[in-house]
Amino acid sequence: MNRIESMLLELKDTSEYMIDLAYSSLLYNNTDLAEEVEFLERKMDDLSDDIQEAIVNLGKQQPEEIARFSVILRLQMAIEDIANAAASIADVVLRGLGNHPVIQMSIQESEVTIERTVIQPGSVLRDRSLGELRLGSHCGMYVIAIKRGDNFIYRPGRDEVLREGDVLIAKGPDDAADYFIGLADGSETDI
Repeated sequence: MNRIESMLLELKDTSEYMIDLAYSSLLYNNTDLAEEVEFLERKMDDLSDDIQEAIVNLGKQQPEEIARFSVILRLQMAIEDIANAAASIADVVLRGLGNHPVIQMSIQESEVTIERTVIQPGSVLRDRSLGELRLGSHCGMYVIAIKRGDNFIYRPGRDEVLREGDVLIAKGPDDAADYFIGLADGSETDI
């Protein structure tokens, strides 16, 4: 059962992250963020299939627990519905419809941005922990997720060491975004 609980927790965390990314992609008409949502939606489908398979196998072994297992399946399906809604929001951006005047008005009033950038070989962020870097203090941007290969690290801790090729998703003031991106791509060297 611990494996199923672990998969459900990953499903929940991923769906929460997808909602943040989807709304941000819409607000900022950002196709990179929308594509991340699309990628995560496919990952969620695979994870949901794994959960369903594990529940079926457990149900065969413990038929007396079927009522309990059906609750887990309903929870899994509800979380997947949230992920699908996030993907629908991101799809608006991917189809080029995110530039609506109402959305643009809301963007003008926002002072917070979400940015996606990649740690390049020459970056001063490479091989350093988030705690050591203290990005929030130095530039105002907070890393909310790291994509490493096909895996995501949500709400990374201060001990998380950034690696070349990591995709960082960070949130912070609009006027700090360029500096943060420069730190990641190596064009900014002073932290």
